[in-house]
Amino acid sequence: METISFGTDGWRATLEEFTTPRVRMVGQAVATYLDDEGLEGPVAVGYDARETSRGFAEELSRVLCANGFDVVLSDRDRPTPLVAHAIVDRELAGALVITASHNPPEYNGVKFIPDDGAPALPAVTDAIADRLAEPESLPEADHGTVREVDFTESHADAIFELVESITGSADLSGLSVAYDAMHGSGRGTTDAVLERAGATLERYRCERDPDFGGGSPEPAAENLETLIATVTDDDSGVDLGIANDGDADRIAIVTPERGYLDENLFFAALYDYLLEDASGPAVRTVSTTYLIDRIAEAHGETVREVPVGFKWVAEAMAEGDALVGGEESGGFTVRGHVREKDGVLMALLAAAMHADESLDERVDRLLETHGTVVQDKISVDCPDSEKARVLEDLEAAIPETVADTAVEDVNTADGFKLLLADGSWLLVRPSGTEPVLRVYAEAADEKRVRELLDAGRELLDPLI
Repeated sequence: METISFGTDGWRATLEEFTTPRVRMVGQAVATYLDDEGLEGPVAVGYDARETSRGFAEELSRVLCANGFDVVLSDRDRPTPLVAHAIVDRELAGALVITASHNPPEYNGVKFIPDDGAPALPAVTDAIADRLAEPESLPEADHGTVREVDFTESHADAIFELVESITGSADLSGLSVAYDAMHGSGRGTTDAVLERAGATLERYRCERDPDFGGGSPEPAAENLETLIATVTDDDSGVDLGIANDGDADRIAIVTPERGYLDENLFFAALYDYLLEDASGPAVRTVSTTYLIDRIAEAHGETVREVPVGFKWVAEAMAEGDALVGGEESGGFTVRGHVREKDGVLMALLAAAMHADESLDERVDRLLETHGTVVQDKISVDCPDSEKARVLEDLEAAIPETVADTAVEDVNTADGFKLLLADGSWLLVRPSGTEPVLRVYAEAADEKRVRELLDAGRELLDPLI
């Protein structure tokens, strides 16, 4: 039980720790929690493309059934947001998803999604952790049933309706899109949605490979070289590039002029686009660009800053009826949809935005209006067992200046965010999914960002 801990987005571990007996304990804990909460409806079980994921999903299904719950099991590996949408669409008691998202193939994970389709808050995951136990079984006559279902059609219909309400049309006829599934669960789902909208598709890594080609299904620039080369080639005829991570809840965008489009800039473009015909605040994580705040201010709107983790974004969106919520790692959702990040929805919406006006042109205009913003991050190795101690030591070592600039304020919403006199900032926070500390920086140019990241590493090195 001590090995199982719910971090930023569920429990993830290497397959040495992520074992069948422990997964079954999580299934029992969820069954007990649902019983205690009086939730009697069916439970969805989904899973990603990893070698072990289907088997773990079947084990969860057995445990839930033995506790009297009917289970709707995904017919194949599917994006996590499809499972989240199914909860609300089918009025389910909740869902369990076997996925380690962007982590390497030697990892797997499990997350619980409550009956509102939004990520579980700590009060829920703590309650589940408190109920970890060996599986129990009701008399066989009281067992539930397992039914395999395809979650794609209802989700696709919902996002088409939403995008059409935002853009006026989800018709992508004449648009050529290169799509990279990174061998993950977006294959056959995101590309199918884009094709249904009329786009011409060029597909990359849209075959299932449980080892993800030997890497991680993380849609970072260094992992999307072929996609970037294709989209930026003037002779390719491709208008836009889109990639999803392993469970397709996140998105990466590639444009002809910029190549890899920084997720912060896409967020800014998205919010600006939505504000053309709608109103409402934005929610962003503490690691996400202040460009969102500048756009909000220009439109008379506000921004809510929350800790890293989409559960906090989702909670704040509900509290403030936000128009959009997002994080710098490529997770976004919009008002009118399930409050879970959705890389399939965002693929359709991004393509519709680009068909209306080039994303490059919109970003150029935003930066000209609101000022240039550059952000980057690095990871510093740190064992999970040492993170709390390092952050405690860091609190006592906050300098008065960073990279020759005065520290004007310190934000402690998630780690330590040092706000500097020149408008730049440096953030140090613990990763909730990997044994590292994340160091983020934002400034007006790349040189300054590098200086800040170097300063952040120098600040941490003596403490680890």
